[in-house]
Amino acid sequence: MSASTNRVEQPRRLIIWRHGQTGHNARGVWQGQHDVPLSKKGLRQADEAAKHLAAYKPVEIVASDLSRAASTAQALSNVTGVPVTYDARMREIDVGQWSGLDSAQVRSRYGDVLDRVDQGEDLQRGETGETVAQVARRAREAADELIGRLPVGECAVIASHGVTSRALAASLVGMDQHTAWTSLVGMGNCRWTTLVESRTGWRIEGWNSCR
Repeated sequence: MSASTNRVEQPRRLIIWRHGQTGHNARGVWQGQHDVPLSKKGLRQADEAAKHLAAYKPVEIVASDLSRAASTAQALSNVTGVPVTYDARMREIDVGQWSGLDSAQVRSRYGDVLDRVDQGEDLQRGETGETVAQVARRAREAADELIGRLPVGECAVIASHGVTSRALAASLVGMDQHTAWTSLVGMGNCRWTTLVESRTGWRIEGWNSCR
């Protein structure tokens, strides 16, 4: 099938947007589901990104209920007037006992596990946390509900987190999580990925975008 015949006349778009920077991001501290607010820089990033995302004219904004994603989403709501719907299924991966530790501490205490994770092995994070597969399942469930109510030709924005954003995008385009983890660059703070609807499913139109 050619690219032209695979197109949808009025395609829908999903924009998966990682939250702005937090103090923990700047210091290399693992956050997981710990509720860390945006830093001043993160708030500025959200306001700037919102100006670009508003051009897509989203009709719905869904956000993780953690404040760093919720505040990021609110910046877009302020520009567009579209209210934010909060969904805990869009939260970041639970990293268990790694939460609150910096990268060096995690490497020192859990280096063997972290090495295997870095190679794409989907292990439970921090002994009591989640796997990427678990994150993908819960986020995909929420995304499918959003897609089910998104009108033809319209756009929705999901404000989420680094691991969750990559896992969800991979799930929607049919990419296995190992390939996504080892092949797709992680999304930067306040960067976004654009998925566009085709006749055979969703495809990546832009990755880690900032404008």
